[in-house]
Amino acid sequence: MRPLVAIVGRPNVGKSMLFNKLCGQRLSIVEDTPGVTRDRLYAQCEWRNRTFDIVDTGGIEPGTDDQILSFMREQAEIAISTATVIVFVCDVKTGMTASDQEVANMLLRSGKPVVLAVNKADQVGRENPDVYEFYNLGLGDPIAVSAVHGHGTGDLLDACFEYFPPDDEEEDDDDTIKVAIIGKPNVGKSSLVNRILGQERVIVSNVAGTTRDAVDSVFENEKGKFLFIDTAGMRKKSKVDDRIEKFSVLRATMAIERSDVCLILIDAQEGVTEQDTKVAGLAHEAGKACIIVVNKWDVIEKDGKTMDKMRKDVMRDLSYMTYAPIIFISALTGQRVDRLFDLITYVNNQSAMRITTGMLNSVLADATARVQPPTDKGRRLKIYYMTQIGIKPPHFVCFCNDARLFHFSYQRYLENQIRATFGLEGTPIRLTIRQKEDKEG
Repeated sequence: MRPLVAIVGRPNVGKSMLFNKLCGQRLSIVEDTPGVTRDRLYAQCEWRNRTFDIVDTGGIEPGTDDQILSFMREQAEIAISTATVIVFVCDVKTGMTASDQEVANMLLRSGKPVVLAVNKADQVGRENPDVYEFYNLGLGDPIAVSAVHGHGTGDLLDACFEYFPPDDEEEDDDDTIKVAIIGKPNVGKSSLVNRILGQERVIVSNVAGTTRDAVDSVFENEKGKFLFIDTAGMRKKSKVDDRIEKFSVLRATMAIERSDVCLILIDAQEGVTEQDTKVAGLAHEAGKACIIVVNKWDVIEKDGKTMDKMRKDVMRDLSYMTYAPIIFISALTGQRVDRLFDLITYVNNQSAMRITTGMLNSVLADATARVQPPTDKGRRLKIYYMTQIGIKPPHFVCFCNDARLFHFSYQRYLENQIRATFGLEGTPIRLTIRQKEDKEG
């Protein structure tokens, strides 16, 4: 396992900005509003030729009554318990506070190695004497850093490096399937992650919009290794006036890009809404393998035909995604959740399928013999051959005499013939038409 560095501290001391500076990309939402980072957020970093993971946590508010803040504190405690080394961030501008002392005591009790970072020491050159008061926390030498400018971050990483275990050959994670869980707010995305992981990995609350960052959770069972990315629920654009909410939509889009498979969650009580079609469209456009997951199936009153009717409704409303399998689950009770793993592995393999040019062209010959290619003003479409040029999603190129004759409906027909022969269930197909002059043919 790679070493894990946890960044903790009370709210608004600049943890997320420091996290972004250390991992070199804008992953964590940074706002001047305390409590913006609510869940744990992971990234991979490299320092002195060593790869390690870094986790940003919500601010720890000791002894808080606020529901979300106490959730954040729990999340930070989980991060602390799994970390190799903890970076405790304080703010030189506000000085040492009673909350800092309480968090320091909590860290000392954990028995983990702690590196003390005093942030917002933004002046270059002379050392800020206010840094010295943080010796009172009893956590050793404070390191003055500036998350804004990057001063002191090298010293900070060097200090963390001292606590890393010896560098064994770390196993390759190429066989891990990355799964993005997407959907509109309040469809049960976080509940599903928690059900899979069997721990309160993600904050679950009935307040819509609780999850703001895309959060990674690694899970392994006999079916394989999975990385679940729980994303903030995507709302309609008109409702995204809050800047933080805009970041969340962007983050969910980035999560889709990073994933191999997208689980599109739909609320069984509401059916497919306009927002669901937009969310599913993002995954479809990105060419990702998809599974449509109808959640909250436990609260639906059923008879023998309920599931078939719901399946028909979903396929009608998401007509461009008829290739995606549909599964009915309950994240709350765990009904059918275990079946997801087989399905995820299956659609992931389907999207990575390679088909030989010979097999493709025998399907093409059969398809064109059954249904003649279209003609226009006496000129007939001639398809010379077809070949596969990519996977995830499977990408085929058709060479023909005139691309203008290659009508969309005939493309759809060929796509259906390929699916009928090779399956390719759960994955979109890309078909590119290339024109090749007759004399070359």
